[in-house]
Amino acid sequence: MTREAYEALEAELHRLETTERDAMAERIRTARGWGDLKENAEYHDAKDAQAHLETKILRLQDQRRNAVVVEAAPSGSYRAALGSAVTVRDVESGRESTHTLVAAHESDPKQGRLSVESPMARALAGAKVGDQVAFEAPRGTRRFEVVRIA
Repeated sequence: MTREAYEALEAELHRLETTERDAMAERIRTARGWGDLKENAEYHDAKDAQAHLETKILRLQDQRRNAVVVEAAPSGSYRAALGSAVTVRDVESGRESTHTLVAAHESDPKQGRLSVESPMARALAGAKVGDQVAFEAPRGTRRFEVVRIA
């Protein structure tokens, strides 16, 4: 994962372990004060939400423990790699778009963050400015020319 993604993971984990846990404890305390726990739907709902929160925390802790931080290719690097922002021109339409190559869990195509496991990113990996790359998309073969790598 990129350094940026690792820092976002750390921030999310910190928020969940502090603010969210405190809010959840308060929610349970409040629900507990509403009477008999056997028939207290609010209490049971809060306990279920707490279980979901703790599961999410454990999943993120595991992700952090197994994370391998890969430094982005240096600015001005001449080959596309994890962390590179690659501007491409569609050979057919001439439209340009920029995509940042990121780890799968960081992927957000609407924001231009492309998983290195996607067909387009696999085609771009290792390409340099001026190269043409092709990959199979649902609507057929797509061809791009690499315009810039940052």
